[in-house]
Amino acid sequence: MNALAARFNALFGPDMAGPLAALAVVLIVFGFASPHFLTGATFGSVAFQLPELGVLTLAMLMPILTGGLNLAITFTANIAGLTLAWTLQANGGIDAGPGAFLLGSALALAVGAASGLVMGLVIAFSRAHPILVSLSMMIFLRGLGEFLTRGGDISGFPTFIAPIGHGSILGVPVPLLILVACVIASHVLLSRSKLGFSAYMIGSNIESARYSGINTRKVLVLVYMLSGVMAAVAGIIMLARFNSVRVGHGEAYLLITVLACFLGGINPFGGFGRVLPVFVALIVLQLLSSGLNLLGANQHLTTAVWGILLIVVMVLRWFSAKFIKIVK
Repeated sequence: MNALAARFNALFGPDMAGPLAALAVVLIVFGFASPHFLTGATFGSVAFQLPELGVLTLAMLMPILTGGLNLAITFTANIAGLTLAWTLQANGGIDAGPGAFLLGSALALAVGAASGLVMGLVIAFSRAHPILVSLSMMIFLRGLGEFLTRGGDISGFPTFIAPIGHGSILGVPVPLLILVACVIASHVLLSRSKLGFSAYMIGSNIESARYSGINTRKVLVLVYMLSGVMAAVAGIIMLARFNSVRVGHGEAYLLITVLACFLGGINPFGGFGRVLPVFVALIVLQLLSSGLNLLGANQHLTTAVWGILLIVVMVLRWFSAKFIKIVK
């Protein structure tokens, strides 16, 4: 048994056991509960619904690894989407060309980076708690978006944008390909780059990282900027998927991004965790949502189940830590 566990850890890592076990439980339970669950339609639906949530989770991941949090990711995505929408509207709306889309996308990414830059600077130089800083940014972006749009939405975009949200390449959804590209980029960044190593060091002990010669302020600013850029990517995907933008799109995703990070083995205090287990955890949560929908549950019950699951994950991790100490 120990040899099997050692081999599993060598192949996948010890933090992959929880997400894979949860995936197996969800597939088995809903597979028996509904004859329509283990079908191509279900997995196709998951493949199209997962990307915006997945990219937002990646935006949440890096700040958590540094011991922080970015509560403004959904409204950063909305403001970035609004930036792209306004650019398209200013250049012909439904008749806007690819050039306007590229310009709007670049401006959207810049808005996301600017949001993260402000948070990173405040957190790095004032040492204010990331929860308070990101909460303040969330309130600001929400109020700004509501003021600029007067609570309405913007719609009517060129048809060539639609494949980004609904198209497929060789049967694989385009938004899923974007998510996979973001997952690979995040994995490489965290596991192979100096910035990733520094982020883990800061999450483990920021004072030790500072004494080790790491420019902790620079790293924190870059981490929150990248978080903002990733949120902006999610905003672009949501615009293409819904063919409209308004403040509040994806607001319920905030809880799920945190849940996916913790279910994927990310230490809530920072310093430990990987991208791939989080990706598996995202698939688990989306399959759970689809399974509940097939059983006739409404979205409110699904949200309640996600909240209970977050508590269960925390309790199980506490018991696991206690068990490991007893065994040692």
